Amino acid sequence: MNVLVTGANGLLATNTILVLLSRGYRVTGLLRNTNKFLLPSHPNLRLAVGDITHPESLEKAVVGCDSIIHCAATTDQNLLRYEAYHRINVTGTENVIQAALKHAVKKIVYVGTANTFGYGSLQVPGNETLPPKAPFSQAWYAKSKLEGQQRILAVGHQLAVTVVSPTFMIGPYDGKPSSGAIIRMGYGRKLILHPPGGKNFVNVEDAAAGVVDALEKGKNGEAYLLAGENLTYRQFFRKLGDQTGQHALLVQIPRAVLSTAGYLGNFMRFLGIKTPLSSVNMKILCVRNYYANQKARAELGTTFHPIESGISKAIHWFKTQRML
Repeated sequence: MNVLVTGANGLLATNTILVLLSRGYRVTGLLRNTNKFLLPSHPNLRLAVGDITHPESLEKAVVGCDSIIHCAATTDQNLLRYEAYHRINVTGTENVIQAALKHAVKKIVYVGTANTFGYGSLQVPGNETLPPKAPFSQAWYAKSKLEGQQRILAVGHQLAVTVVSPTFMIGPYDGKPSSGAIIRMGYGRKLILHPPGGKNFVNVEDAAAGVVDALEKGKNGEAYLLAGENLTYRQFFRKLGDQTGQHALLVQIPRAVLSTAGYLGNFMRFLGIKTPLSSVNMKILCVRNYYANQKARAELGTTFHPIESGISKAIHWFKTQRML
């Protein structure tokens, strides 16, 4: 089976390609710049230069593929207009759907985000049955990913579609870095200022295995949370300290400070200045958005390992890339 992976140089996509190759699949990786691809050549891997917002290049890559794992998306927190998210995360997904229908692709696995589902507490974590919850329902990234997810599920009567929804991923091959920036933020520091909230952290290698498990076993029209451990930011940085042997002084940032920074960011955005600061983003840092992985474990057979493994491998990878 030949599988097209969009956004092939991203953190999850790169790890997913490794899982696919290890299971004997032939893989076509779609990306805009082959120089940014992090993996060595492989006889079952070919790279196709293209962009999901350019239907012609996308269609060329789809030819001969049986399935698509749609990872490509923008997660940029600096964008000033919702239309910028919509163009890639919604219209780009519509282009993937049209290319799949035109070339008789059998299945699409859509990589969404856990925040299109309602989060819960440590005692009662969120699951796939819960609708989006504020402040994520107000966040442009999560909103655009939900729209993309809805587009995918709407064509389930024409081809098989499965949604996978990873939480915050930690591990190797984080080239930007993306979520791994939290490792670099805390590594080797004597003082770490952290927000009061928390989130679910998942090993990216487990998430990648879950994506391929969904390709093989995921039910049509179903969504699966790929979730690991529910931790406060303080707990996460303590685990990071355990891995490095260097424990920083952890100081929680007051909610009032984050709120003020958010409103300052709103004003900067009003002036056309790009910044990740916004009132919504600061509210996100103050909540504890926790999730469960029972459905993925039960229906896909995906195994989830302690986050220490992801932290250790992320540190090793950043060191080999001279990013730490």
